[in-house]
Amino acid sequence: MSLYDYRASREIAMSDPPFAALIMAAYRKADSTNTMLLERAFPFICKEIRDRYDAPGGVLPGEQEVPC
Repeated sequence: MSLYDYRASREIAMSDPPFAALIMAAYRKADSTNTMLLERAFPFICKEIRDRYDAPGGVLPGEQEVPC
């Protein structure tokens, strides 16, 4: 870790994203080792991001698309 990482984490936290969004963002950036660790710690969140990645527009079957 570095001072840059710490300061970046403060900026991210100030925007107050949901916890699951933080895990999904980390999963997107993770290397293979960290992907495995995230999948062990947060299996449901990681499954959801994989499912949404493969779904058109990230919308899962049975969901209605809502504007951000």
